[in-house]
Amino acid sequence: MTGTIFTGGPILSMDAADTRPEAVGICGDRILAVGGLSNVRQALPEASIHDLHGRTLIPAFIDPHGHFPDSAIVSLLRADLSPGAGSRCLSDVLARLAAKAGETAPGDWVMGAGFDETQLTERRMPTRDELDAVSNIHPIWVLHTSGHCGVANSMAMARQGIDGSSADPDGGRYLRDASGRLTGGIEGLSAMGAMGDTHFLIDDASFAKCFAAARDEYLAQGVTLAQNSWTALPLLELFQKVALKGDPGIDLILLPVAEIEPGLSRDGLGRDWPDGAIRLGPRKLLTDGSFQMRTAFLTAPYLGTQVHGLPYLDRDTLFAETRKLHRLGFQIHCHCNGDAASDMFLDAVAAAQDERPRPDHRHTIIHGQVMRRDQIRRCADLGVTISFFPAHVWYWGDQHHETILGPDRAQDISPTAWASAEGLRFTIHNDASVTPTRPLKLIDTTVNRRTRGGRILGPDQRISPLAALRAHTIDAAWQVFREDERGSLEPGKLADLAILEDNPLARPDTIGAIEICETWRHGRQVYRRHAAPADGRA
Repeated sequence: MTGTIFTGGPILSMDAADTRPEAVGICGDRILAVGGLSNVRQALPEASIHDLHGRTLIPAFIDPHGHFPDSAIVSLLRADLSPGAGSRCLSDVLARLAAKAGETAPGDWVMGAGFDETQLTERRMPTRDELDAVSNIHPIWVLHTSGHCGVANSMAMARQGIDGSSADPDGGRYLRDASGRLTGGIEGLSAMGAMGDTHFLIDDASFAKCFAAARDEYLAQGVTLAQNSWTALPLLELFQKVALKGDPGIDLILLPVAEIEPGLSRDGLGRDWPDGAIRLGPRKLLTDGSFQMRTAFLTAPYLGTQVHGLPYLDRDTLFAETRKLHRLGFQIHCHCNGDAASDMFLDAVAAAQDERPRPDHRHTIIHGQVMRRDQIRRCADLGVTISFFPAHVWYWGDQHHETILGPDRAQDISPTAWASAEGLRFTIHNDASVTPTRPLKLIDTTVNRRTRGGRILGPDQRISPLAALRAHTIDAAWQVFREDERGSLEPGKLADLAILEDNPLARPDTIGAIEICETWRHGRQVYRRHAAPADGRA
């Protein structure tokens, strides 16, 4: 029996006892043996040795919540308006849009994405008139980095049938100036319509191109299981075409939107979904918006305002959808940014459980950014888990402290320490492409709570490096019922591994600077940063 034995550096198994074995042996796509080197060699007498040279072996990372392949859609098909692409002021944004218009046929859409006004000198969105000045022969749509709002020029609004007589839809708004004229600003998925959908203007060829690019990005970050966490029917059709072609090189969990059930599973795509690397997972609900746009639904108003945000679903609809999915046996992932949104969902789960108890449903609150401690206790009582969004601490923590929530409430955004203290199992995520898929940077932020401006936001909510690593590996597998097949280095599990240049447990203050050296998926090396020099360090 051939295979590969990994040894020669720290090995963090992430098993229940957090054991630190001397060696891990794999054969085919599975882990065969874990323990002392002599025992692993006995199990795999003909295996080659993969010397870690002091580097650290861990299970590959699992994306608990994201929107694969959105990052590649932004970089390859849109005008990238993110700060990381160099947008520092509105003139930068408008110039990028103009450049995109210059290479786009008249009448075709120009889309910008990754826009974040909090990082611009003007600290505001562009207006309809400013976008009209860029082009009046292209519909232009600028999607905010949160994915919950945007700005359209006049031609884009006309294409979508939005005019001065358009009434605000439930859960959305068309913004107007003091005279009542539309500014081009649109908030909420119901108002954005097709312009808010990932699949907007995507065809088979462009989707395949973006899929491959996103796959390579994720593998380079040590991620072998990703999510698309808002999969409407047209996007499901695109993913199915990829799935039917065979192994796409990365494992995926798709979260169909709640409204297409039970039809999807009874007589639609879900009934005959191909078995393989791309699978259907929990069903997705959405209750509120984003903090940047003050549309996350709060019990107490935003700092210096009387604004509480707004629910995207009314209470009766949320209860009905939760009851439906729970009764059908699905796991539910529900976007709840504000604590008022979390209250609504927890009430809905309690009602569904009263009607039809399920002992291990693992319904999940996504983001839970300002959850109160009493809500976390209630999650534990109801069997609800949470996927937190600590990347907000780095990217927008200063804004939370200064202008969004204020210094007191901002201390406890993404309250991972409270969850740990209450014995609640949770995960952490980047929500790509809202923030980039960078697991080690995310773990660093969760451990250190450092903002972009350098403040420590909520030191009492910090957790250990080991707890943060578990939240992105074995706990992430558990959260989607995959703990028996992945997430830890144990015999019988998939041989999905990541090799890090250093041990995160040994350098907690600089975890984010650690490099991914290698990624192995299903027993095969799928990413290598570069060849190791003479001393063995990659």
